[in-house]
Amino acid sequence: MPLINQILTIVFSFIYGIIFYFLLEINYKYIYYGNKIYRIIVTFLFVLCNTLIYFIMLRKINYGIVHIYFLFCLLTGYILSNFVCKNLIVNRKKQ
Repeated sequence: MPLINQILTIVFSFIYGIIFYFLLEINYKYIYYGNKIYRIIVTFLFVLCNTLIYFIMLRKINYGIVHIYFLFCLLTGYILSNFVCKNLIVNRKKQ
């Protein structure tokens, strides 16, 4: 795989991790509150849609090749968003 495709995929994975965090925050009340059957269905559809979107975009960028470091970048984007939103923004509101 060419280097430019790897770089694009790494950047996309990182950004999609950030997007995934914000989508999870938006859908928080639907996933964690309410009827148990309803939560299972909503969680399943949420994960299915996000996974399909991620792999469709990977297919457009690099013909669907998945490497472990793409998934690490996805996880890093999610963790960084979580850290920024929970620690830095919340601490700023307390001051």
